[in-house]
Amino acid sequence: MRRGACKVGSVTLGLALAVATTAGILSVGGCSQPLIVFGPQAEVAPPEPTSTGSIEPASPKSFGPDLSGEDWRRAKAALSVALDPQGNGQPVKWDNPDSGMRGMVNPTGLPFVKNDEICRGFLATVIGPAGNRFVRGTGCRPSGGAWELKSLKATTKPG
Repeated sequence: MRRGACKVGSVTLGLALAVATTAGILSVGGCSQPLIVFGPQAEVAPPEPTSTGSIEPASPKSFGPDLSGEDWRRAKAALSVALDPQGNGQPVKWDNPDSGMRGMVNPTGLPFVKNDEICRGFLATVIGPAGNRFVRGTGCRPSGGAWELKSLKATTKPG
């Protein structure tokens, strides 16, 4: 008799282990499913925007307020040629005989990449009826785009 009782016990023990294993698998698998609960929800206001200080100052638009639209168009063409990384790195002159404004753009340093744009420093001279000045700055160009002034600072002499 004892022999039969062990057999029943081992079958019961095996069945209990199988049930426990299946329950364990189901409980772990059930954790990966989202738990959806329906209930009253309070009206939530959208969060206030966080100020990150990531707004940059406006880019300069030309070498100075005394340049007319045509002066700047000619100066910007010289800037584009001078800053071109495929160019020879030599200064490029510009002039507008109608206004008497003229100048030169001299690239400084090698081109570099910043924020997915090709950039290059320059030193420009602006010569006009009101006087002469030097302008130091950086121009950048997105791939396939036009050169834009990113920084500009008027100086009294090159250096």
